[in-house]
Amino acid sequence: MLERFVHLHKEKGADGRTRKKLIFPRYHQWHVVRKLTAHAARHGAGHNYLVMASAGSGKSNTIAWLGHRLSSLHTSTDPADLDPDATAAGLKPGSPVFDKVIIITDRRSLDSQLRETVGSFEQTAGLVVKIDEQHGAKSEQLAQALSRETGKIVTVTLHTFPALVDYLRRNPTEIQGSRFAILVDEAHSSQTGEAAGKVREVLRDLGLDADSDDEGATTATATTDLRLKRKAKSRQRAANLSYFAFTATPKAKTLEEFGTLGEDGKYHPFHTYSMRQAIEEGFILDPLRNYVTYNTYWKLVNENPDEREVDPAKANPLLARYALTHDSTVAQHAQIIVEHFRAHSAGRLGGRAKSMVVTASRHSAVQMARSIKRYRDDRGYHDLGVLVAFSGILTYDGEETTEAKENGGLSETALPKAFGYTRADDKATRAGGAGQPEYRILVVAEKYQTGFDQPLLTTMYVNKKLTGISAVQTLSRLNRTMDRKDQSDLAVLDFANEAEDIKEAFRPYFEEAATLPSDPNLLFTAQSKVMAPELLVDAEMQEFAAAYLAAEQQAAGRAAKWEKLHAELYRHLDPAVARFTDLLNSDDEEDQASAEAFRADLNDYVRKYSFLSGIVPYADAELERLYLYGRHLLNRLPRRDDGGVDIGEVDLSHLRVEHTGDHDVSLVPEGETELKGFGDGTGGAREPEKSLLSELIDRFNEKHGTEFTEQDVITPFNEALEDPKVRLAAVANDEENFGHVFDPVFEDKMMDHFDTMATMGRKYFDPQEDFRSSLNRSARSAAWRMIRRQEGVEDDAA
Repeated sequence: MLERFVHLHKEKGADGRTRKKLIFPRYHQWHVVRKLTAHAARHGAGHNYLVMASAGSGKSNTIAWLGHRLSSLHTSTDPADLDPDATAAGLKPGSPVFDKVIIITDRRSLDSQLRETVGSFEQTAGLVVKIDEQHGAKSEQLAQALSRETGKIVTVTLHTFPALVDYLRRNPTEIQGSRFAILVDEAHSSQTGEAAGKVREVLRDLGLDADSDDEGATTATATTDLRLKRKAKSRQRAANLSYFAFTATPKAKTLEEFGTLGEDGKYHPFHTYSMRQAIEEGFILDPLRNYVTYNTYWKLVNENPDEREVDPAKANPLLARYALTHDSTVAQHAQIIVEHFRAHSAGRLGGRAKSMVVTASRHSAVQMARSIKRYRDDRGYHDLGVLVAFSGILTYDGEETTEAKENGGLSETALPKAFGYTRADDKATRAGGAGQPEYRILVVAEKYQTGFDQPLLTTMYVNKKLTGISAVQTLSRLNRTMDRKDQSDLAVLDFANEAEDIKEAFRPYFEEAATLPSDPNLLFTAQSKVMAPELLVDAEMQEFAAAYLAAEQQAAGRAAKWEKLHAELYRHLDPAVARFTDLLNSDDEEDQASAEAFRADLNDYVRKYSFLSGIVPYADAELERLYLYGRHLLNRLPRRDDGGVDIGEVDLSHLRVEHTGDHDVSLVPEGETELKGFGDGTGGAREPEKSLLSELIDRFNEKHGTEFTEQDVITPFNEALEDPKVRLAAVANDEENFGHVFDPVFEDKMMDHFDTMATMGRKYFDPQEDFRSSLNRSARSAAWRMIRRQEGVEDDAA
């Protein structure tokens, strides 16, 4: 116990001083590591495990302990202790269970945090290999790490694996060992779709003889159908890979992919440390116990000289956005935030307490941070430091700005430590020194809402719609415990959500989640729906598949070569695109509806195949062919131009922010929750409803709409969507980091079509306007979600 678990942790604080802390595992951490390693030692590689561990329950330390234990795990020397099936498959007594342990996260920020934790547990120099940008190309680093006998533990981000496949094709490298333990953090969002398939493609079936009859072996020539079957097999589970997946918020498909099938016919986590148990044992706090809601009421006036008909589904978000981002609205919210923090939070934890403001967009984050600073300065609250966190470059009021610029030059990497600094803990300040700037409020937009561990957070101000997993992950930033911090210190002020809706978002993850297995026949039903309209032709799909596989082989991992060959593949889709376009542009409304139904059915098939092919051993060339063809065809199918909405001139005439209630929405024990898996329904296009703008504004005054992104410029958007770099970036990154790749490509495509877009083009490239940034955000969000759906990497459902 002492040797394997007790750890002296050293950490340098924001004040530059190194602090030492002895870390001893909680019972649930010790128990899950013991349970996982006992099963692996008895059954060997080739098994999947799902650990449902509540947010804030010390998951990073558990992963670190498990990784180090698996790196030296051996089977029992007594053959009687081994599973008979595993023994028959080649498991030997007294032998290492795994040759390498690979720890994977899906985001760079999480990788950095986990890498630091795992590395700090290292007792033998060279045991842990950290793959990061500071040491050259990550794909080359990973290839070298896998080719060496030393370095049993490798930490890496998921998106390194697709690049590794290309690197190994260009530079054949012998990978040491054949059995791998893959530890997955945030499994609900990481290990699905094409990127996760690349992990299996590199590591599965290592050591097979090239002349083997097994279809996983490499042969010189193969028919298209045989190669399609091999591609399908590469998606399936492998006997040499064991996945140890961790998440606080499993989806139904996470349970089915990594969970354990119980006697009740449902998939369950292999081990659960529930939110309920963690709260009852005092390991975390309950963020739902003190939940305060506000509602913002607006009166909008229609200043248009004429009445106009608009689609409410499009106009409502525009009106909501106008009202939510109006300076008067933001100023009132800022006033409430500052005064509440000073009255409720500032003195807590001995004057150390901090808060987070969650906003809906980068523009809203900057607007809110500046408004809070203005109100603070006007009132003379000079001790209230404010930081803002967002990614990339933002055009705000006609000027470009960045996170660092808004924060007075503080770099993005330095922000977490700067925010964690407190004067109360700075010995220099207590001795009469000047100390460092202290920040109490952090305004965020899609940053620090997951994986951010800051125990000093006691208060959260929510000005963004939160649903499902994102609600749980965001609000769980408050649940960390520390000295002086108790339940009464926590508070949530929510300007955008109903307390009961947030409660329902938490319910599935309060105790244990389970799900029923998916019906394998769902895929054949989906295939039948796609093929029914006779828009797809077998011969054309076969030609595309042959060309795709040939291009993949010809490119041999060279990115530039693959981009060129990949672009040429789309000509094989032209006949199907033409047939679809004729149907879509028909004067017959039934034809138009059939076209949209086909699009929805094809998208449904691609999603289902991407997931089910990793669960069910289909190994069917036709299914794989339709998936490859359909995934690419979806990018080419045009949409009807149903026009945008111009709401004209409206103005905010009245504004009232009203406190609507103090709620305790804590959950009570109700037993396990069954998560709904794949269904058999798809949706089609909706016929827009029309209403007069004046009627819509009146309706909006009663209940405001919610924000969403909208596709405004079809041609450049679709062309950007087809770019291979864009597609890979969408799979491998969160939305903000994806923008670093997507935005320049999208702007280039907008320039290519400048002459055909007239007013839109001039407005987009006007340096004095914020229009470009807004449109980029909308297009980026739509592209990110669309590509991830097509690739099977689905995120939180609204």
